[in-house]
Amino acid sequence: MTDPDRVYFIAEAGVNHNGEIEKALALVDIAADAGADAVKFQTFDTAALATVNAPKAAYQERNDSRHKNQFDMLKALELSRGDWERIVARCAEKGVAFLSTPFDFGSADLLEALGVNAYKVSSGDLTFHQLLAHIAAKGRPMVISTGMATMGEVEEAVDVIERSGNPPLAILHCVSDYPCAPEDCNLNVIPIMRAMFGRPIGWSDHTDAEVTGLASVALGGRLIEKHFTLDRNLPGPDHKASLEPDALAGFIANIRTLEKALGDGRKRPTAAEKNTAALARRSIVLLADIEAGETLTAANCGALRPGTGLPPRMLDSLLGLKVRKAMAAGTVLSLADLG
Repeated sequence: MTDPDRVYFIAEAGVNHNGEIEKALALVDIAADAGADAVKFQTFDTAALATVNAPKAAYQERNDSRHKNQFDMLKALELSRGDWERIVARCAEKGVAFLSTPFDFGSADLLEALGVNAYKVSSGDLTFHQLLAHIAAKGRPMVISTGMATMGEVEEAVDVIERSGNPPLAILHCVSDYPCAPEDCNLNVIPIMRAMFGRPIGWSDHTDAEVTGLASVALGGRLIEKHFTLDRNLPGPDHKASLEPDALAGFIANIRTLEKALGDGRKRPTAAEKNTAALARRSIVLLADIEAGETLTAANCGALRPGTGLPPRMLDSLLGLKVRKAMAAGTVLSLADLG
């Protein structure tokens, strides 16, 4: 997250491992092979996150009918410390950064012990200031999602983080619906947040459409977080709003193409346009044969292709001047030809 001209892509594995370590390791491999900068998981102790009767969100009800409530669903998705150690090792082996979202104090401490590259804070915990402060005090880079939030709540969260250690911080615009409808995205928030906070801003993309992620980059987003999965048909809360491996690789490739296409914003001809300019632009040329000492007029001098000589904007200022030598029609004039 140190190159301001490069989009930082976070491949969100989340809980799409379904509580199985081999699936988690396979997700690391997929993220690395697709060209992601980081792979992000979710680390939690269910008992420290939800009551035993906490209901599931509407999208969780739609996407996971196996568990009667949120507690049971989350419990089935927990990983052990040994599992996390294997994931960290696989990330190092594959050269992809390990990020995770801690949902409780103990999980944040576990991630610190594991040497997590950066902490992610979920939209649901944006207003849990005690957890924000606990994480910020560790000094590692943080990424916070802002789904469901007002701008005032985002400001409060940033203030807590700044007062609690002020680690490097990036902020993700987000809509907490899975999948998110395009008309709910409000991507124009991204440049506003950039101006307000002066920090890297990105987009946690929960849509089914690739165009929203690409648009976020065009609007100045420097991070993208996107769920991915081994198979969208697997049971679980997030698979349906996730990209499969080939789609993930294609999405990242398109982002890399887009960031090159955006350029630096300075309007100037490219090196590739030089040949085209010589062919497509015009020069001041003779429209008729002319004798030495004859005067240039609108009848014998005009602007035609190619564009290898004097530019047409000089035409009016040259009319009335005399030529030094006889020249044929079609001659591209130069200043040396004029007396």
